[in-house]
Amino acid sequence: MKRMLLLLAFVLLAAPPLPAAESLTLAEALATARVNQPQLAGAREAVAGAEARTGQSLAAYYPHLDLTADWSKGRTYLTPLQAIRETELYSSAVNLHQTLYDFGRTAGTVATAREEATAAREGLAATGQEVDLRVKAAFYLLLAAEKQLAVLDETVRARRELYRQAAGFYAEGLRPKLDETRAEADLFSAESDRIRAENNRSLARVELATAMGLTDPIERPLTEPGGNDTPPAALAALKQQALAARPELKQLLARHRAAQGSVATARSGHLPILTATASSGYAARDFPPDGAIWSVGVNVTVPLFSGFSTVERVREAVAARRATEAQLHDLQLRISGEVEAAWLAVREARARLVSTGKEREAARESLQLATGRYREGVGTIIEMTDAQARALAAETAVVQAGYDCRIAEARLDRAVGNE
Repeated sequence: MKRMLLLLAFVLLAAPPLPAAESLTLAEALATARVNQPQLAGAREAVAGAEARTGQSLAAYYPHLDLTADWSKGRTYLTPLQAIRETELYSSAVNLHQTLYDFGRTAGTVATAREEATAAREGLAATGQEVDLRVKAAFYLLLAAEKQLAVLDETVRARRELYRQAAGFYAEGLRPKLDETRAEADLFSAESDRIRAENNRSLARVELATAMGLTDPIERPLTEPGGNDTPPAALAALKQQALAARPELKQLLARHRAAQGSVATARSGHLPILTATASSGYAARDFPPDGAIWSVGVNVTVPLFSGFSTVERVREAVAARRATEAQLHDLQLRISGEVEAAWLAVREARARLVSTGKEREAARESLQLATGRYREGVGTIIEMTDAQARALAAETAVVQAGYDCRIAEARLDRAVGNE
């Protein structure tokens, strides 16, 4: 048995180490979400459906060809003979129907369908940007959770060392029991905070996986994206860019053009329709029929009165167009507000990141001084625990400010309409 254990240990030691999991980059996370997110899959199918409806509307420009076959038998009154006779008839024919001119009905329908397809494509672009923002937020949240956990690991280590020192001082009669008790309570508090941070990291892993369209939590380490020190452009320029680039605005503009096409289609209901028909086939009392028949014709349909339905359709189309115009104005206002709020958030987050960095430097220096004083026996446990608390708060503030800065920059990109 011992030989087997020794052999197994030798095999394990001789085996090459398992490769470390490759870190996950933000670009890879975004690309994975573009492939797996069901929201994007649904938006792509909506585009496919809109394009198919465009093809359906174009069918009115082409001739319609169909084959008919008929058999009938019965008794009927024949006027020339002035008598009732039994009849039996077999017939088959090829029929052709072509709309020659409908005064804008088909053109309006096609224009509406094409603009709806454009709106669906812009909706897909908007959904893609929303998915990107969600992935970025989840990615940065997981980075922040991991950094916070590292901060708490260091805090637990420092407080465990403080507890060991306080217990030693008490055992030697140099410090009161209160020092040991307080250090132990602070240690337990830090361990509780670390447990909470581990849970937050697990939740962040689940959120990132969900944002990427995956079912299993992300267990791979993350690659820290490069920083962006470039100040944001002028607010007025960003608003102009957003009003030109936001896919939601392009989507609504396409729907406004589609509404205009619907108005034209509705108004064409007052105008006539010119169509051509042709058919060729066979008819006889015997089967198969051998009597050749044919016909050609031109048909003009002039609408005279439809119970005011055409008038009401025009009213409905005009109301829909005006409603779209109001939505356009509302969306422009909201986009302008989103850009300004995101721009201000970036400025605030960057300024806070600088100030929290300086606060962290001061807190680290204070902790270093308090630690030295306590080791020499001239500092108090209150000074030490206060310094540790300030250092932990400062480190946490830096992590939070960094996360807020990244998210604010991502929200500004989304508000402006950047891919």
